[in-house]
Amino acid sequence: MELFIYLFAALFSVLNPIGTVPIFVGLTQHDSMRERSRISLWTAIDVFLILIISFFVGQYVLDFFGISIDALRIAGGLIIVNSGFALLSGRFSKTRGINKKVEHEVQNRNDIALTPLAIPMLAGPGSISLLIAFYQEHHAVNDMVIGSLAIFAVAVVIFIILRSAHYLAKILGTAGIVAISRIVGFIVIAIGIQYIVSAVVSIIRSNLMS
Repeated sequence: MELFIYLFAALFSVLNPIGTVPIFVGLTQHDSMRERSRISLWTAIDVFLILIISFFVGQYVLDFFGISIDALRIAGGLIIVNSGFALLSGRFSKTRGINKKVEHEVQNRNDIALTPLAIPMLAGPGSISLLIAFYQEHHAVNDMVIGSLAIFAVAVVIFIILRSAHYLAKILGTAGIVAISRIVGFIVIAIGIQYIVSAVVSIIRSNLMS
């Protein structure tokens, strides 16, 4: 249970679906309730598929390119820390690839679930590297089942949040969403720094033992 809570909390913090609410509202403001529900569902499904594939296949990709897990932790930690600082400074939407040109393009498309909602707004390099590092440390059958359940739970929460995005935007308001995003941003920074520290400690220990 502790492993489930740890991975769920880490993924939720890095993905930050609350911070996606204003963007989702802006991109779907002219859509019907049924269309918003469909987009929310497919966004959650796409995020689940991206994360589950990264979880089970990511390690083999690293092996193919000869990338060590410590290098991944440092790179992923830097990305996660950058996302956290972006949340704290209010620059998060800009770092997720959403600008006026992209917004105009997606509003003229029928389906925005995969791009830009699932990628890059939710499932990005930070969450993918987090999952690969988690798999490296917890690859027993029970751990993989727990990891898969945590990914599924995050996808369900993403669906619920996006499905309720327009209500949340009215209830929380811009100030409320910003406040939550900045709290999450602080947690995200801590997660990223922890990954970097763990990698550096592992490298130092390996050098001392060799």
